[in-house]
Order: sequence, then C-alpha cells, then structure tokens
Amino acid sequence: MTDVRIVFMGTPDFAVATLKALIDHNFNVVGVITAPDRPSGRGRKLNQSAVKKYASEQQLTILQPTNLKNESFLNELKTLDANLQIVVAFRMLPKVVWQLPSLGTFNLHASLLPDYRGAAPIHWAIINGETKTGVTTFFIDEKIDTGAIILQEETTINDTETTGDLHDKLMNIGSQLVVKTVKLIQKGEVKTIVQQLNDNVISKEAPKIFKETCKIDWKQPLDKIYNKIRGLNPFPGAWCVLNNNGEISKVKIYAIKMVHEKHHITIGEIISNKKELKVAVKNGYIIIEEIQLPNKRKMKVYELLNGYVFHKNAYLE
Repeated sequence: MTDVRIVFMGTPDFAVATLKALIDHNFNVVGVITAPDRPSGRGRKLNQSAVKKYASEQQLTILQPTNLKNESFLNELKTLDANLQIVVAFRMLPKVVWQLPSLGTFNLHASLLPDYRGAAPIHWAIINGETKTGVTTFFIDEKIDTGAIILQEETTINDTETTGDLHDKLMNIGSQLVVKTVKLIQKGEVKTIVQQLNDNVISKEAPKIFKETCKIDWKQPLDKIYNKIRGLNPFPGAWCVLNNNGEISKVKIYAIKMVHEKHHITIGEIISNKKELKVAVKNGYIIIEEIQLPNKRKMKVYELLNGYVFHKNAYLE
C-alpha cells in the first residue's frame, strides 16, 4: 500500500467537511492551500476562509497564494513533498501545479459528470428541476471538469429541497467519496472512466450565477418559477420588482410553496391577508413564506404582514 502525503486545496465550508474527513481517517495532510484573507464588512476586517480556520485549529501548514504560478509559491509547494493533491471548491489550477504530485491531483465536483460541469452545479440541478444528482471525483486535466472519472455517488433531490439543503447533503456525501478515492489510490486499484468530449454528447451546463440569472419571470410556468426560487435559496436569492401602489422596490424571495389551481387573476398580482402572501402565476399561485425588502433583514411573511400593507393592486414583475 502506497503512503500518501496529501496537499489539500479548498476555501469554503463545502471543502471543510472533506478536509475534516481526511483528518478523521488519519491521512497525512502535509499542507493546505486556501484563498488569501479578504477584507469584509463595514470595518473591512480581514476575514479568513472556512478552510483556513479549520486548518489552523488542526495546526496544519497553510499556504495562501495570490498567484498559483508564482515561483516562490511553487517552491513552497514542492517543499511539502506531497505525492497526492486533492481539490474541493477551490479555483482552476495551472498545469504546473496539478501535474506536480506523482499520484496525481483529483477534484471533488458536486454533480454526476459529465452533466453540470461548471461553477454552480448545485444551483442548476434544482433550477432545472432535476430529481437526482450526486458527486464525482476525477483527475484534473487542462480543461474544466473534464478529467477522467474515478468514483461517483448518486442521490435523490426531493421537490422541496433548496440549494442550501442539497449543498449540505452533497458536502457530506462528497467528503466520504473523497476518503474512498484516496483509499483506492493507496491500494493502486483506481480504474478511471474517460469523459466523452465530442459534439455528439450533450451534457447539461452549470455556469456561474449572475444577478441577471436571479431575476424571476412571473410569466413562466408555475413549476419553473418554483424551481428557480428554491434553486437560488439561500444564496444569492431570487429577486423581482414590487410595485405597491406606485412605490417601486426590489425584493428577494426565499422560502415558498406552490399551489396548482386554475384562476383568472392577472399574472404577478399579489393576494394577501394578515397571514398569507401569494402571487398569481400560470395555473396556480406561489405562496411566499420568506421575503426580504430593501435594506431590511430576511423575514417570515407573517412577521412582515404585522406591519407592512400590500395595497389592493400590488403586483410583482
């Protein structure tokens, strides 16, 4: 069995679960690469990544390069003498980095590749109404998410899950898949599957989410609106424009339910009482349970309705 010396690369909470699993299984993590500290908040205080905070607690060697091709960083990386690199929610690596270890560099991706290559696979799986997804480990190559697949694990997506829910589920499944992958590499038992990259193979994409992506189109079918809102919950949040008796504001919508029901109410019109807020759409209603008004905190609709009045002709667009 090969002794592995691991360099781990990651930044957010999603990556912490995997790093913790590696430590819990007593793998030799000789170094951690994460994003530089960044100023945030009103005081512009330097904020450490979730991975750095955990790695510091474990007294691991931490590198925070701004340029992955910088000679001094590459020399530090080589000094760690790793023979395996593991990447989870980091950034694209230059070839000079990913080809360095003798056992290769593999990545954990939150989809069943080749579907949903790209920056936001969890969001797009829900936005597109998928009923299943999963996680994949694969060896990194020169393109994004195209390398040879090592292992995959599938899971279902139920029709009430948000991106936040699915993120946490895949985070835990993925951490264990990485452990299985390392054990295969240790034993020299890896059998990869090459991804088909020709034009005849159509795969679903997961591009980066932009502000424009998050705009709700109330003229779309009920299920598409429902999937989009839960697919952007909790981050970055689906938004639309509220016209409340001529007062125009941008609002974000989070927790929702949908009701299939025929009606003749104008699309986008708001129906509210002291406890409920719903929006008319094709063949039904979106019941809003959590909303955020400009310069306000996210709140439950029943809290909002205690003091905020939606006028009779209020609508969303």
